[in-house]
Amino acid sequence: MDPSPLDLPAGFRFGVSTSAYQIEGAVGEDGRGASIWDTFSRTPGRIADGSSGDVACDHYHRHLDDIGLLSGLGVGAYRFSVAWPRVQPAGSGPVNPAGLAFYDRLVDLLLDRGIDPVVTLFHWDLPQALQDRGGWHARDTAARFAEYADLTAARLGDRVALWITLNEPVVHLTYGHALGVHAPGEARLFDALPVAHHQLLGHGLAVAALRARSSAPVAITNNYSPVRLAGATDPDRAAGQAFDAVQNRLFTDPVLGRGYPAALPVDLTALRYGDQPLVRDGDLATIAAPIDVLGVNYYNPTGVRAPAEADAPLPFDLVPLDGYPRTAFDWPVAPDGLHELLTGLRERHGADLPPIEITESGCAWDDVLDADGRCHDPERIDYLEGHLRAVRAAIDDGVDVRGYFVWSLLDNWEWAEGFGKRFGLVHVDFDTQVRTPKSSYAWYRDLIARQGSTRSAGPPA
Repeated sequence: MDPSPLDLPAGFRFGVSTSAYQIEGAVGEDGRGASIWDTFSRTPGRIADGSSGDVACDHYHRHLDDIGLLSGLGVGAYRFSVAWPRVQPAGSGPVNPAGLAFYDRLVDLLLDRGIDPVVTLFHWDLPQALQDRGGWHARDTAARFAEYADLTAARLGDRVALWITLNEPVVHLTYGHALGVHAPGEARLFDALPVAHHQLLGHGLAVAALRARSSAPVAITNNYSPVRLAGATDPDRAAGQAFDAVQNRLFTDPVLGRGYPAALPVDLTALRYGDQPLVRDGDLATIAAPIDVLGVNYYNPTGVRAPAEADAPLPFDLVPLDGYPRTAFDWPVAPDGLHELLTGLRERHGADLPPIEITESGCAWDDVLDADGRCHDPERIDYLEGHLRAVRAAIDDGVDVRGYFVWSLLDNWEWAEGFGKRFGLVHVDFDTQVRTPKSSYAWYRDLIARQGSTRSAGPPA
């Protein structure tokens, strides 16, 4: 590892991230409704270890302890998600007072400790009642999302530092609706693309709702994966362009006013929704409502080549990348990919690119407690330092990056993998719920103390 000091700019914000279904538990308490993940995790064969998020990290009951861990880190911000089914159990209609009160208390507790609340409105836990009415395939879900955003901002909007509308909509599209490995478990391939348009429409409508209730900046968080071609033929290059259009441009270009990318395998503007066009007059303008921050989640690049079979269902094949260390998820550790991504965004979008926050960056390892009850994770320390150095290099190259959020504060329930993958700075014994800070927690704490962190320019002052 480079021995030189990290020296990020003055005012750079350090944080950590979590999501509601992965940590909260308490799925049947205080009026919370069912989500698509409750349904999916109860379906045999869907979750690798047969578990669910029913308890997860029990954060709903242990949030005071977890805020203590945040305070001990010295982070300037905490990114968490609000569970839509906790706020609106049926996905529409009146607020569930007890559910919204939990987040109201959480925000105040964070502010009391000098930590900015960064709130994600949708981290994949759609109310099951909305899924029963079509989910994100239904245009009405975009309107319901804006209603939920309005209700949440009416309660929290005076204290939130940054709003994030959607988390990784491309992952929710591809894993949940195209491939069926995440909730709601649909395997529609490119027939799932209306989900993309309705998520983006919901984002645009939510931006307007949030701005009407709150002066805090607004963002969307996308997952990006730079393309590494595994061949040099024209079909390989076409495959790379198709993958890049879906993974990296589908949920960015329209938000930044460029419309849908031409390299998409399907032209969304030619699709029909019932007896009307999927993309109606005014939709793209709504989607392109100006945002204040672009949230960037980065884990790894992706190897891509032309399909091996002429009748392949997708216009690209994904292939392993050689020459990189591998995490417990078998993802390549490639900090250079983060630098490539950040400079590529700047080159593509120029003055239209808003300031960037790295809203997720982290890695899973097979972390265990030693005989003395400690958890050493030097691989995670190396990962984080390498990726922060990539951010520093991108800033030196002119990219406006304002902060970095580690995924995640806690080992958590990792979606279809269940409890099998540990991303946390804090080890969680899922039988006892005992939290044990890892060596990476101490490293990050000391880094923040040396570098300094800051709260955002948004409310509160």
